Amino acid sequence: MPQPVMTGRSRLHVVTTPGVGGTVVFLHGLGGTHRYWQAGLEGTTVRCVLVDLLGFGESPRPWRRYSLAAHLDALENALLAHAPFVLIGHSMGAVLALALAARRPDLVRRLGLLSLPCYHSEVAAYDWVRRLPGGWMYTNIFAAALACMITRRVAGRLLPYLLRGYPRVVAEDLVKHNFLSFTTSLWDVLYRHDPAADAARLPVVCIHGDADRSAPIANARRLAARSRN
Repeated sequence: MPQPVMTGRSRLHVVTTPGVGGTVVFLHGLGGTHRYWQAGLEGTTVRCVLVDLLGFGESPRPWRRYSLAAHLDALENALLAHAPFVLIGHSMGAVLALALAARRPDLVRRLGLLSLPCYHSEVAAYDWVRRLPGGWMYTNIFAAALACMITRRVAGRLLPYLLRGYPRVVAEDLVKHNFLSFTTSLWDVLYRHDPAADAARLPVVCIHGDADRSAPIANARRLAARSRN
């Protein structure tokens, strides 16, 4: 059953599966929840810890700026009881996984990063994201906030029917955040933070599709090559 875990003044929503032989922690990406991982973990024998990041899913959505430090503080407190663990992150979750491992290497045994968005600078992030369909909207914080509110309040119930290529639970959960958690996480964690400095201090494994348009694979390759493997 889902178990909320204390994280200072708030609680992160954490789901723990029974298992033996070690613990693996999973962090979802921007707009995701812990349910992003569930279908792929059926039959897994290791103990899995699935986290809803601060501001997403069933975790609290306080009226605040969702900075990198805010996310890391919440994660550190939520995961202390599960350490040491293997840490797997997807997209924004990969950036947070890498930053948490750099901050607290004593907690993390191994690190796996899926589709790591590494842009190196806010300007470079804008340049990359604007190449994507509708990308201009996600480089203007006011447009992104408006799109987030409209999607959540108007189109939310239709997403499973509109996004038929997505697993139903993933499409349903794309509205489980607020405009502050979405926009300030996007800017502070993805656009303004360069994960390359964190990777230089750690051994990392990057898994990245060569057709992934959301994050440049060339940057992920360079980051992995320069990591302390």
